[in-house]
Amino acid sequence: MEPNMKKLAAEKAVEWLEDGMIVGLGTGSTAYWAIKRIAERVREGLDIKAVASSVRSERLAAEWGIPLIGIEEIDRIDVTIDGADEIGPEFHLIKGGGGALLREKVLASSSGKLLIVADESKRVETLGRFPLPVEIVPFATRLTLNRLKELGCKPAIRLDGEQPYRTDNGNYIADCRFGSIADPERLTVLLNQIPGVVENGLFVRMTSAVFIGHRDGTVEVLNA
Repeated sequence: MEPNMKKLAAEKAVEWLEDGMIVGLGTGSTAYWAIKRIAERVREGLDIKAVASSVRSERLAAEWGIPLIGIEEIDRIDVTIDGADEIGPEFHLIKGGGGALLREKVLASSSGKLLIVADESKRVETLGRFPLPVEIVPFATRLTLNRLKELGCKPAIRLDGEQPYRTDNGNYIADCRFGSIADPERLTVLLNQIPGVVENGLFVRMTSAVFIGHRDGTVEVLNA
């Protein structure tokens, strides 16, 4: 039976946590395994406090007994553990498939270390095969989508059933198909210059280490 590569990678990253840390919790299928293992380590005696990047992750953490602290009560985050939809050259990332890219980027940018956990399929030579999530305000959606198209992508509002998906901050997500993103640093600037764009799912020069789970049961640790 093939091992759970996401679970293996997440558990390896959680080994880096130490007593006294404030830990950022990511969102999505890979972050789920990190949260689960953190909860186990807390029961084993690990003394940390956590902040979550989504209501979903916050509920999981509370249910499993991870001590939570309000985001407005802290000035720093020691380590954030999160997943990624794509990991490209120089460890630039596409994130936001789980719908929490804005809050994930807030946590990541305020963290001493950002640890990314993923299975081997997430490594790519060029970002863009996965549609780039862009969080936008609901006002003037059509105008914002037109501006996004000018950058060379095909944007589509993410749906939840028949209605637009709403983030925890009440915004929409436009999933933008660029096909290939040769210059993530330039694109992230261009995207955030569009009125109506709240944030985009390109995480550029933010990653500290990547934990890649492989089919043979090994975990590759790559330091940025």
